[in-house]
Amino acid sequence: QVQLVESGGGLVQTGGSLRLSCAASGRAFSSYTMGWFRQAPGKEREFVAIISWTGTRTYYADSMKGRFTISRDNAKNTILLQMTSLKPEDTAIYYCAADRNAIMTTTPSDYEYWGQGTQVTVSS
Repeated sequence: QVQLVESGGGLVQTGGSLRLSCAASGRAFSSYTMGWFRQAPGKEREFVAIISWTGTRTYYADSMKGRFTISRDNAKNTILLQMTSLKPEDTAIYYCAADRNAIMTTTPSDYEYWGQGTQVTVSS
């Protein structure tokens, strides 16, 4: 069992930056693939970024490449998402998720554990 708690969301202007954190508890966290997803009002949950359990492999949605950086610190049971050059279309609730499989999947339904989400709002 893994519990996830996101933090770091807020209101930022276009072009600004935010850093989201996901604190994980539970055994075997370091062996889980971790992902960030987001959901805007009226839209489906979409993939943002994922990181392998070793932290050596990462993958991003095309619209986030070069702007977002995912990282993990297994010693601190923490996942980070550094977001820069934010745009109004990045406004959404951002969720952290954990998948016990080593396959790095971008499909939300493949992830077994989810946090409650943190709101990110980018003003124009």
